[in-house]
Amino acid sequence: MTIFIHADNRFEQSEPVSRECPHCGAHAQLLPVSTPAYDALHAYRPHHVGIAYRCASCAQPRFVRVAVRAYEKSHIELSSNLIEVERGRERFQFSYLPPDVERIFRETLQCYSAGCYNAFASMCRRTMQICLADMGADAKLRWHDLFRDVVSIGKLDDSMTRTLESILFGADEVLPELQAGEAAVLIETIKDMVYQSYIRTAKLRAALKMRRFFAEEQDSKITTIGSRALRAESA
Repeated sequence: MTIFIHADNRFEQSEPVSRECPHCGAHAQLLPVSTPAYDALHAYRPHHVGIAYRCASCAQPRFVRVAVRAYEKSHIELSSNLIEVERGRERFQFSYLPPDVERIFRETLQCYSAGCYNAFASMCRRTMQICLADMGADAKLRWHDLFRDVVSIGKLDDSMTRTLESILFGADEVLPELQAGEAAVLIETIKDMVYQSYIRTAKLRAALKMRRFFAEEQDSKITTIGSRALRAESA
């Protein structure tokens, strides 16, 4: 994708841009509404510029930061890499979580959305601690089994596995430095573990309870052939 700002302030974007909207959650096109002025850019020659878009789905503003590639006499060329100022929020079914767990886990996901990966790692450790305290003595073994399932399904290598295991289950006060790629794996790991422990458990219990209720109700309305014959003879 090529982006130009021409000398007549005409904004040219060769391809449409679509992103997930942090406001409505839709993967929608970004429509430019406020672009930098050609004369101002040539006068100050900044290395980066800001562009205001709006979401085609909900019309909320979206702001991006773009590097300047070249200043030419007839136009200014911008990088095709749009860095979003406001990132999409991580979504989760928080209503199934106990209040204390929900509060900590919300902050954990917010750290990831803000790109604060080392703070995110620390909050993952706190999420583990508060979940284990909430679920009881046997929870650590269960959570470690869930972690091994993620490692197996995701086919994580030994280095990634050791890093994530140290963050989640380690006793060291100093956590490993976390990079973007490792954080991307950790976010899916912790979300899956919390989901399996709370949401899947709650939904399965509710489904079993409902099935039993309807089964017992149906059994109570069924009259066997022998019972009907006895009532007929007595009549």
